[in-house]
This record gives sequence, structure tokens and C-alpha cells, in this order.
Amino acid sequence: MFGIPTRPQSVSVPDLPAARSGAANAAEAALLERTVQGDLRAFEALYRAYFPRLTRFLERMTRRPELVEEILNDTMLVVSSNAHKYNRASKVSTWIFAIAYRKALKALRDSHDFAETDVDLAELAGADEHEPNDELLQLQLRRVLSEAVEALSANHRAVIELTYFQEMGYREIAHIMACPIETVKTRMFHARRRLKALLPDKLEDLL
Repeated sequence: MFGIPTRPQSVSVPDLPAARSGAANAAEAALLERTVQGDLRAFEALYRAYFPRLTRFLERMTRRPELVEEILNDTMLVVSSNAHKYNRASKVSTWIFAIAYRKALKALRDSHDFAETDVDLAELAGADEHEPNDELLQLQLRRVLSEAVEALSANHRAVIELTYFQEMGYREIAHIMACPIETVKTRMFHARRRLKALLPDKLEDLL
């Protein structure tokens, strides 16, 4: 197991493919194998690749900036110490995000900040149809959407983030959240319904 850097370090390991393709997963699996063999540079490359993705996911899910770095580091410590347990049954990204999700839930429960409260973002993207020179309106709309997502429960924020911003399918999300696919679909339904209930009044003030 390796120590965790507080920020991604610059190491001379080729960058992973940007797309979440089979080639990207193979490259990440190779880094895990090298991590098992004690290759610190391989682990640092994996850490560097996942730092921004996990940071965004954890910030969205927890709404607790002060917890994010600790959760992220705990996640990568588990990745480091359990790299030998990765069996290729799922994508590397699914395996790592599942660890991060469980760590985030534990942190929220430990801090007594976990409560289940119950838009189609493609529809909301229609806001971009306003005149391109109206930058202030664009910024205000983005802020309102962000605030609406913040009002969701942790699990619903996680589903929105994994679906729309991490571009994962329901099957992969179900693996991460350790629940049936139907549960993921139900959470997405409630998240969309909640967003649609929250947005109209706020948007009316801006339009």
C-alpha cells in the first residue's frame, strides 16, 4: 500500500485515454496490476487520472467540501491496498467509484448528514438556446440548476452525477451503488421529479 499525495503529482507515465473506452479500461487495469507489484509510479498515474473525476463526484454527492479530500484519499488507499482484489468483472472505473460511493455514504452517516429526501437535463439544456450574448442569463441559469441539484438527497445527486456527468449507464451505476437496476431507475425518476418541482419558480425570476 502506498501513501496518498494531497494533489496529483507529475509523473512520467503516459496519460490514460480520455474516453471511457475498452482501451482506457485496459490501461487502467494494467496500472492496477503494476500497483500490486509495488510500482509507485503506476499508482500515482491512476491517482492523477481519477483525482478530478472523484473530486467532482464527491463534491456533488456530499455537498461537504471539507470531507472531500479525506474521502478521496480513503478511497485511493483502499484502491492501493486492495488492487489485488480487482478481478476484471467490472470496469476499473466502476470498481473505484463503488469504493468512493461507499466511503462517501459512511462519511455522511458518521457526520449525521445523511437524509433521504426525494428534469431531464437534456430538456434543461434548452436554456442554451437564448441569445449567445446574454452571458449573465446563462450564468444565472447554471447557478439555478446547480442549486436545484444541491437540494436532492445524496443518493439522488449521485445518480444524476454518474449518469449525466460521468456518462455511466444504469447497469454500471447499479454496480457502484450495490443495488438493483430498477432501484437506480427509481432514484432517477424521483430525482427528475424533484428537479422539475424545484426549477419552475426559480426560472421564472430569471426569464
